[in-house]
Amino acid sequence: MTVGFLFCADPLRPRGVDPHFAAQAQAVRDLGGTVALIDHDALTAGRVEEAVARVPAGFGPVWYRGWMLRTEQYRTLDETLRQRDCHLLTDARAYRVGHELPGWIFSFRHLTPATAVLPMTSGEAPPDAERLGRLTAGLGGGYVVKDYVKSRKHEWLEACYAPDLAALERVSARFLELQGEDLTGGLVIREFERFDERQTRVWWLDGEPIFIGPHPDSSDGAFLSPGDLGEAREAVGDLAARFVTTDLARRDDAVWRVIEVGDGQVSDWPSGVDPSALAGPLLAARLT
Repeated sequence: MTVGFLFCADPLRPRGVDPHFAAQAQAVRDLGGTVALIDHDALTAGRVEEAVARVPAGFGPVWYRGWMLRTEQYRTLDETLRQRDCHLLTDARAYRVGHELPGWIFSFRHLTPATAVLPMTSGEAPPDAERLGRLTAGLGGGYVVKDYVKSRKHEWLEACYAPDLAALERVSARFLELQGEDLTGGLVIREFERFDERQTRVWWLDGEPIFIGPHPDSSDGAFLSPGDLGEAREAVGDLAARFVTTDLARRDDAVWRVIEVGDGQVSDWPSGVDPSALAGPLLAARLT
């Protein structure tokens, strides 16, 4: 038995791979791997049987490479695939660990900005200044606001960055308003640190770095070598999640810091980099 891959289907041509992932799927095929398609729109709409209809029965152990899924959607996908004798090599528990900040923040606490977490549901009233003050006690001046998965960094001054506690109430409320029903998990407030704009993404499989390259949103990256990753390696090993990414940037005092951790299956691959560098190690991975 070999490792298979699930890719998102093209919404307009459902027998083909979504164009965003087409090169990755071709790299898998070129290396002798097998590919099946899932309907991402059907999956996120709750039509799970329809979403996996093109996955052959008995497809076996698989990696997912596709668009982000909420943890509950991923869990439902995992359960449904198991009924077809197919299982995701990242189970639902491990997906949550890598995908949502509360799952990884403790392991990386000494490598990443100080962080406060407030679980919330969509539509809940935003916290007032007094509550925010208690929540952020111990964090330095300047804050970055996000939820368990995403920020609104493109609305930096409006819904992401608060220069002081006085601004935090306004920025947090605006962030929650704009996220609306897309809010994942709750409110996350991180101490602001000043970084070089270039970021490096490290891809990890079973605790080892398999690729170090640019973050997809960066035009270039100040790359690290595997020998520079000692502390990050320890933190990744502590996660007990097989396939994750870490995004690192150099702080203004030249110290490398972990900005974000993500599940490797839904982390974007940088354009212009040969996708076989990812497909090869994943195809060679152990089956359990």
